[in-house]
Amino acid sequence: MICVKTAVFGQLENNCYLLTDDASGKSALVDCTDASDKMIDFIGHANLEYIFLTHGHFDHIGGVKEIKEKYGAKVVISNEDSGMLSSSKLSLAAFCGGVQNNTEPDILVQDGDVITLGETAVTVLATPGHTKGGVCYIAEDVIFTGDTLFFCSCGRTDFPGGSFDEIKQSLNRIAAFDKNYRLCPGHDRATTLDFEKQNNPYMR
Repeated sequence: MICVKTAVFGQLENNCYLLTDDASGKSALVDCTDASDKMIDFIGHANLEYIFLTHGHFDHIGGVKEIKEKYGAKVVISNEDSGMLSSSKLSLAAFCGGVQNNTEPDILVQDGDVITLGETAVTVLATPGHTKGGVCYIAEDVIFTGDTLFFCSCGRTDFPGGSFDEIKQSLNRIAAFDKNYRLCPGHDRATTLDFEKQNNPYMR
């Protein structure tokens, strides 16, 4: 079994998630907007093994360097987006006034990879469109969708590396699942897959 906590961080109101495997007590942070006192309190005394990054835009990686160093967590990101961790231009921080604290990834993932968090299998689903290397993470009945899929919407595709055709294909991959997953997006409220299939105009 897993436990998922969520809190909102930063000016862009990013959702960050703390995923914990109940059996082992091992945890992973899904996206890391900043390293604020609020973030430290949010993580608390968790045994933080990983920082799972859904993509490399500045508002999702701003606190990675400090949190990685503080907790010794391994940074997980797709190969396609890994350069954003060390480039303010690629992460868009240089253009949007965001924070860029350069760091390096520890684990590069691709579609179908599985990372074990205690007794929980976390599966990587490649979902390009918002960025070239955008991914979702699937753990039990939850999909962390980053900026691929939002409540009744989807991520914008007008940034460098974005593609509307690709994000539509990614949304179709998610829609193909039969299970009614709980969806935890990078912004806005949580939702469910069945609800999005029925109401999200980008999934029709």
